[in-house]
Amino acid sequence: MELLLDYIFTPQALILLFVVVVLKTSIKFVPQNRAYVIERFGKFQSTKEAGLNFIVPFIDRISADRSLKEKAVDVPEQSAITKDNISLSVDGVLYFRVLDPYKATYGIDDYEFAVTQLAQTTMRSELGKMELDKTFEERDVLNTNIVSAINDAASPWGIQVLRYEIKDIVPPQSVMEAMEAQMKAERVKRAQILESEGDRQAAINRAEGEKASVVLAAEADKAEQVLRAEGEAKAIVAVATAQAEALRQVGEAAATEEGQKAIQLDLATKAIEAKHAIAKESSVVLLPDGSTEAAGVVAQAMTIINQLNKG
Repeated sequence: MELLLDYIFTPQALILLFVVVVLKTSIKFVPQNRAYVIERFGKFQSTKEAGLNFIVPFIDRISADRSLKEKAVDVPEQSAITKDNISLSVDGVLYFRVLDPYKATYGIDDYEFAVTQLAQTTMRSELGKMELDKTFEERDVLNTNIVSAINDAASPWGIQVLRYEIKDIVPPQSVMEAMEAQMKAERVKRAQILESEGDRQAAINRAEGEKASVVLAAEADKAEQVLRAEGEAKAIVAVATAQAEALRQVGEAAATEEGQKAIQLDLATKAIEAKHAIAKESSVVLLPDGSTEAAGVVAQAMTIINQLNKG
């Protein structure tokens, strides 16, 4: 034991121990996405980034260890008043990271607390510029405005705010009831509009169907009349053709001797029938003086026919 103590307190052992301590205090391994702020005699000396770094032992010291990672901070619930004097309860989440470790160390005492308070005040200010309905409709715009305002104020602290997300916007119970009634009225209004549009479209469809039916009926009636007229015209032409053919045949027959006799017989028969009909219709009958009246009538008719043939 005495030999061990004598060896430890030898000059060589003390020198070796001093070298180990110096190396341990002078070599610093900085982790990824972190930064060490180094002070020398209480004054800022440098910023050591990730990797192997050396400092002067017993003179330099690590003043601050800053994380360069993105950090999420919960912004507590707070009250805010909108432009139309509605009180809201709003909370959110703030995402930021340290860009400059020097400013984050010497520019502000507690940058996390400061940026959280700044987010609250900025959120109240931005909500005061908007009406209640806009806070729900334009939440993305509100988040963007808050981020822009915070970055303008936090730039001297070496902090960059990446985004701000509003989690909940809770209006008073009376306002919620009014909003629910408004939404119900809007739903009823949309249903009535859709129903009226359906009725209107159905009426249009019925009218178009009736119109098409009338047009088709008119076209069918027109086609029927055309066909009837064409049929009647063809019938008239056929009758006229038949009558012409009959007259032609009668004319041809009348030109013969037998035809002349047949005509005389027919005229005599018609004359006798005419006299008989007159006798039936009238109580007074005038008879000609000559007893050969029928023969005279036939002779007169034959004279007319002969004149027509000559003409």
